[in-house]
Amino acid sequence: MKPSIYGLTLEQLTAWLVERGHKKSRAAQVWDWLYRRRVTDFAEMTDVHPECTALLAEHFVFRTMNEHTKQESADGTVKFLFQLQDGNLIETVLMRHKFGLSVCVTTQVGCNIGCSFCASGLLAKSRDLTSGEIVEQIMKVQLHLDAAGNDERVSHIVVMGIGEPFDNFTNLIDFLGVVIDHKGLAIGARHITVSTSGLTQKIKEFADLNLRVNLAISLHAPNNELRSRIMKINKALPIEKLMEAMDYYWAKTNQRVTIEYILLKDVNDRTEHALELAELLADRKQSVNVNLIPYNPVDEHSQYQRTEKESVRAFYDTLKKQGLSCSVRLEHGTDIDAACGQLRSKQLKEDRPAAESALS
Repeated sequence: MKPSIYGLTLEQLTAWLVERGHKKSRAAQVWDWLYRRRVTDFAEMTDVHPECTALLAEHFVFRTMNEHTKQESADGTVKFLFQLQDGNLIETVLMRHKFGLSVCVTTQVGCNIGCSFCASGLLAKSRDLTSGEIVEQIMKVQLHLDAAGNDERVSHIVVMGIGEPFDNFTNLIDFLGVVIDHKGLAIGARHITVSTSGLTQKIKEFADLNLRVNLAISLHAPNNELRSRIMKINKALPIEKLMEAMDYYWAKTNQRVTIEYILLKDVNDRTEHALELAELLADRKQSVNVNLIPYNPVDEHSQYQRTEKESVRAFYDTLKKQGLSCSVRLEHGTDIDAACGQLRSKQLKEDRPAAESALS
């Protein structure tokens, strides 16, 4: 299978073309057609020399995925289920905010982190996505917007879909290089957030790059005993190591880290948990913002339930009284398969009986 043309940064595309005898300016032309004019065929690049477009068509493709399913919510959220060339399914979500249009992208097929409440990890990781496959998710959504004719553009990105982004570090960084480039999609670094479950060494490497991209850390518990119970990664990388990596990030970038905390009824949502979380972050009030996340129940994780609104408010108030910056995530797509990985999981369950029937 040919790789995606979207997988090359402008620098990589320039080097690739120069190695094959073309001028540097050819890359800038191609880049403009890809991301400003958003063509979907090399033949449409009418001011690029035919030898160049023929060479590109010989080695690259535009499409490495097809739209399998699309769900649209009453609030304007659109959830796409894309099928990759190898048959795997991934999710991408378009969300509408007052500040613009945000897209949540997937970085892996499945996930090995194994958080006990998450639909994304119901199936183990089978492979990483290429940088081109990650970029193509943005392009698919942007082309969806272009087709509507409303002159809307993707303005924000959250790397919070299926998979652990820092477990696919090189492709993640190349993806960021493509979407941030001011000659292309020009999505500002401060409009992009990458979420990690806590790969501490990669957090430090990310800090060293100083891309100005926002970092979010999935904490979800205020102590090691509880976090290890709901997030197995904590057994290898406990909270102490995570806090040390977070402090390193703050020292290197001077950028606040978002602490993600999903509220699970009677598991991690009591006042005592809020006070313990406040104590953990007491010396980091200037460097963190806590984002409380209402839980979207998943059939396969029936042991977890959604925290009532009153308890969410009480948890929030407790943190605020302790001097922490805190917010409650605005929910999107609650009338469709809202939880990350839920639509993919549902489709795979529907496909399995059909496949078994065909084999019998």
